[in-house]
Amino acid sequence: MAGRTFTIAQQKGGSGKTTLAAHLAVAFAATGKTVALLDTDPQGSLGEWFEAREERFGEDEVGLEFRTASGWGARREARSLSRDYDVVVIDTPPKSDLEARPAIEAASLVVVPVQPTPVDLWATSATLELTAKERVDALLVVNRALKRATLTGEMLDAINQLGHRVADTSLGNRVAFAASMRDGRTVLESAATSVAAREILALAGEVFATADQLAD
Repeated sequence: MAGRTFTIAQQKGGSGKTTLAAHLAVAFAATGKTVALLDTDPQGSLGEWFEAREERFGEDEVGLEFRTASGWGARREARSLSRDYDVVVIDTPPKSDLEARPAIEAASLVVVPVQPTPVDLWATSATLELTAKERVDALLVVNRALKRATLTGEMLDAINQLGHRVADTSLGNRVAFAASMRDGRTVLESAATSVAAREILALAGEVFATADQLAD
């Protein structure tokens, strides 16, 4: 049985895709799953994070496999990895339907981070159109949420009106997520008992459970 493939996609840059991909991968690995990361973004930020992780923990203690691919090669690489790993997490570039489409096509579930702003919501509509074309289900994840902001409440209502699944777990606007990435870690290692760590573990569980439900 092939493993689950989760593609992190969002047409708007700066949405937190790479940070989310790294954190979900480590969270899945923390539950005992074998995990591979696939970076299809030419910017290569996920690869830089992985190299920093190797330097910090050592190549044999990273806990993850890492590959890169571009264009239609991403679909082939993702399918190959899914035969050997329980989970494949794919990071995609923004603003490129051509580059993102193969990674979306290979996905069990597309995870779409959405910051609660009008600009992000507009970009999300374009991403969801792409997932619809490829007939792949999407799960929207509210990212960098300011829980007390009025705009957040208004945008949450608008996000729910898009007609797609929205994760019950949202990620707060926490410096810890990005800060932990600087030296190849995630909040699960730099702040294991923090609210941020609990959020990402809960989200990883919800993402995997959603994929299981869709497969039934």
